[in-house]
Amino acid sequence: MTDNVQLLNNVSQQQYELHLDGLLVSLASYLERGEVTVIPHTETLPAYGGRGLAGRLVAFALDDLRSRGRKLEPACPFVADFVRKHPDYQDLLA
Repeated sequence: MTDNVQLLNNVSQQQYELHLDGLLVSLASYLERGEVTVIPHTETLPAYGGRGLAGRLVAFALDDLRSRGRKLEPACPFVADFVRKHPDYQDLLA
């Protein structure tokens, strides 16, 4: 992908964000409960669907959780499905 993609953890908003050419196009909200991070919701602007952006965002979020020693509760069906399809992330499950 040649687009300018920026991935970040917006701690103040409790959401992971994917910005494309400066526009917020995908997000994954989260709640921290003890040692577990719950991701209840992900969304991507409809005009940007089907480009794999949500998958990139979720992988970024899960890599961040792993780097911080956190566990995951994938309350969002998209995140739960992503973990099922990528067994290398199943160790994060709470």
